[in-house]
Amino acid sequence: MARLKDQKRRTASSRAWLTRQISDPYVSRAKRDGLRSRAAYKLAEIDERYKLLRPGARVVDLGAAPGGWSEIAARRVGTSGRVVALDVLDMKAIPGVEFLQLDFLDPSAPERLEALLGGGREGKARGKDQPTADVVLSDMAANATGHRQTDHLRIMALAEAAADFARQVLAPRGAFLCKVLQGGTEARLLAELKRDFSSVKHVKPPASRTDSAELYLLAQGFRG
Repeated sequence: MARLKDQKRRTASSRAWLTRQISDPYVSRAKRDGLRSRAAYKLAEIDERYKLLRPGARVVDLGAAPGGWSEIAARRVGTSGRVVALDVLDMKAIPGVEFLQLDFLDPSAPERLEALLGGGREGKARGKDQPTADVVLSDMAANATGHRQTDHLRIMALAEAAADFARQVLAPRGAFLCKVLQGGTEARLLAELKRDFSSVKHVKPPASRTDSAELYLLAQGFRG
C-alpha cells in the first residue's frame, strides 16, 4: 500500500479519503487515460447504457469544473456536436468544449447559451426553428457539511435549480441528467419531471462508489 504522507496533520476523514483515492482503480485509470477526474467514467457508463451523447448533439454541462464530464461529452458528440461548460470556477481549456465562467443561475445564462449553441430566440428570429440543447448534465454537489439531512437538502436544491434551467434550454425529446443523494428525491421534483419528460429514473453507474449515497436522476424525452 502506498505510503501516506503527513498523516499526523490530517483529519481522520482526510486520511480515509486519501487512502480511498490511492486504492481506487478508477483514479488510476483516469490518470492512464489522461482524464481530469474519475467522475468521467460515471457519465461514460451511463451513456453506454442510455445513449445520451449522440454524434452531433448539443450538450450543456452545469458546474463543469474540473471538466471530466465535458471531456466525455466532447468525445461522444464529435466535431459535428457542441459542448458548452458552465462554472463559476475557472477551468482549463478542453478541445471541443466552449467554456462560460458563469453561474448557471445568472439571469443571462440561458440567453448566452443560446448564442453559443445557435438556437433559441435568435435562431427563430432568423427563420430557423432551432433547438438550444439536446442534453443538460449536472454533476454538481454542494460542499458537504457532514450533516446528512442538511447535505441532502442542499444537493436537492441544486438538482431542482438545474432542472429548472434544463426546461428553459432543452429541445423536444431532450435529456436531463443530474446528481442527487439516496434518501428520496423530493416528490415535487419527481412529479414535475414526470410531467415534462416521458421517462424518469434513478441510475447508479459502476464508477459511483458503492459506499457513496450519490445517485443520478435521468429524465429523457422532454415534452417541451
